[in-house]
Amino acid sequence: QEQLVESGGGLVQAGGSLRVSCDSSGITSDLAAIGWYRQAPGKEREFVAAITSRGTISYGDSVKGRFTISSGNAEKTVHLHMGSLIPEDTAVYYCYARRRVGPQLWGQGTQVTVST
Repeated sequence: QEQLVESGGGLVQAGGSLRVSCDSSGITSDLAAIGWYRQAPGKEREFVAAITSRGTISYGDSVKGRFTISSGNAEKTVHLHMGSLIPEDTAVYYCYARRRVGPQLWGQGTQVTVST
């Protein structure tokens, strides 16, 4: 079974930084993009950032200039570095992988909590 494995996250004070990572090495499908969404309590899931197989990067408006997405490990691992964190960034962060054929894959989610 193809899975995305997330790591990182946790509790950080406002103004601090944190990194979450997503390991897609267990996926054999051809991927078009890997990225992150987040969902805060009582809110809809929100796009955070993504990187395509060609290296094109995109960010959600609420995180532009503060978050950076990058890939490593022969593009099998995607990192999301989150800086200048604010309490509104508190959410469960979900890694996703868009396959060229077949449904999108999702990770199990990792909690990020930003305290005041």
